[in-house]
Amino acid sequence: MITLEHSPVHSDPERLGGTLVFRGSRVPAQTLLDYLQDGYDLDGFLKEFPSVARSDAEEFLRLARSSDRG
Repeated sequence: MITLEHSPVHSDPERLGGTLVFRGSRVPAQTLLDYLQDGYDLDGFLKEFPSVARSDAEEFLRLARSSDRG
């Protein structure tokens, strides 16, 4: 179970206007979805954005997929 304390993403009104970003970074979570939609893979995204932890990106994708299902 994911709690807010352990969430791979967070939102802070003082940071990027409240945009959902990966914890410990200023990288918007939407950027990962855009990369994947444009045909890039997770490894390419992580290479471009080394401040994002692989575990956070993978967990975010898992959560995004499960929310799409229902």
